[in-house]
Amino acid sequence: MKTAIQVEGLSKRYGQHEAVKGISFTVEQGTLFAFLGANGAGKSTTIEILCTLLKKTSGTVSINGYTLDASRDNAEIRKSIGVVFQESLLDERLTVRENIWHRGKMYGLSKKELMDNYQFVSSYLHLGDIEDKKYGKCSGGQKRRADIARALIHRPQILFLDEPTTGLDPQTRQFVWKTIKQLQAETNMTVFLTTHYMEEAAMAHQIVILRQGEIVAKGTPDMLKTAYAYDQMELVFHNAQEGEQWLMEQNISYTEKQGIYTIRVESTLAALSILKQVEPLIASFEVMKGTMDDVFIHIMEQGGAA
Repeated sequence: MKTAIQVEGLSKRYGQHEAVKGISFTVEQGTLFAFLGANGAGKSTTIEILCTLLKKTSGTVSINGYTLDASRDNAEIRKSIGVVFQESLLDERLTVRENIWHRGKMYGLSKKELMDNYQFVSSYLHLGDIEDKKYGKCSGGQKRRADIARALIHRPQILFLDEPTTGLDPQTRQFVWKTIKQLQAETNMTVFLTTHYMEEAAMAHQIVILRQGEIVAKGTPDMLKTAYAYDQMELVFHNAQEGEQWLMEQNISYTEKQGIYTIRVESTLAALSILKQVEPLIASFEVMKGTMDDVFIHIMEQGGAA
């Protein structure tokens, strides 16, 4: 598989403070790559460097075959990427269509290219109902559709999404992700994502987690869940006293809240042997798989190994 982004030993210093500490990772073309970390972990600094908005202190970066900071290569990098920032860059006084056309002209697109590309983004993002609406009068979800269209108007090979669905309602979030996945499938576009929604990160092909400027974990969602999360089983007993006695006899640690006893299990299959033994004592049960939320919390609290 072709490499879209290659980062080796990237660091960024502000005086004595090292915001990014020699990180290395690879993003394969056509994949969804999630870049996670708490506020202040170095995510935004790294993205600004990759997008040529901030100079690195050391390390090497290659994007779409171009070397960051090399003579003339930064301009080629900017042509090959699109960015959706947390805060919009569009003019609230212009219509959605005027904003997107203006951005397209900044990339030097010909009139025909601009018309074709606008039809492309309008079709994917359903802009027909808002294209003549002033951007400042649009709802949050409508603005986000326009923001993504602006980032795609020059048909980039890589799309950077910096917390693209923060503050959006569930229906709009679902639409945004349906559009992104369709674009990926049909154009082989690479998506570089930062998000605080772990269910979005769970869709990624590869995840990197930063902590205080360092990579503390990386891998597929399944790999990270195996390493840092665990399944849980909730039990409700016919008789709470008898249930607690059984748990103590089996040396099983538990937490209890409002009559629901929660225990940790190594896997969903491992829960079966426990259920066979405890079945006469329980009124109901539920087995819950480990999630990316569990992974993120565990790593932020305990750290991890890249």
